[in-house]
Amino acid sequence: MSLRRQRRGAAILASMLMSVLAGSGAFAQEPDAKNTAPQETVARADGALLRGLDKVSGRTTDLRVQVGDSVRLGRLEIRLGECRYPADDPSSDAFAQLTITDQSENVTRFSGWMIASSPALSALDDARYDVWVISCQI
Repeated sequence: MSLRRQRRGAAILASMLMSVLAGSGAFAQEPDAKNTAPQETVARADGALLRGLDKVSGRTTDLRVQVGDSVRLGRLEIRLGECRYPADDPSSDAFAQLTITDQSENVTRFSGWMIASSPALSALDDARYDVWVISCQI
């Protein structure tokens, strides 16, 4: 997939996610008198726990990163922009905004939101490394 298509897809996914998280109703059905579910509130965390996989060695590494900071996984630099979670149940899911850059080629490999419960929905496309969100760190 071209970087342009990947960025466009990530931007669309982020827009949809933000709409859902903000409760703007982008995908919400019109409420009727019988079926009104309460909107789930989200909270922001100070950091996130990510897991990285080196597909060549088979080694996994847990990466703790604070909002605004970055960590290294081999040749990748992973920067956390934001981490959100359901305020009612912090351990249930996490949504992290990540930018992953290949330092050897100075190319952005991923930029967008990753969701802990659906890692394949928006995944890093790299031949050697895999990165996914485990949880937000409160």
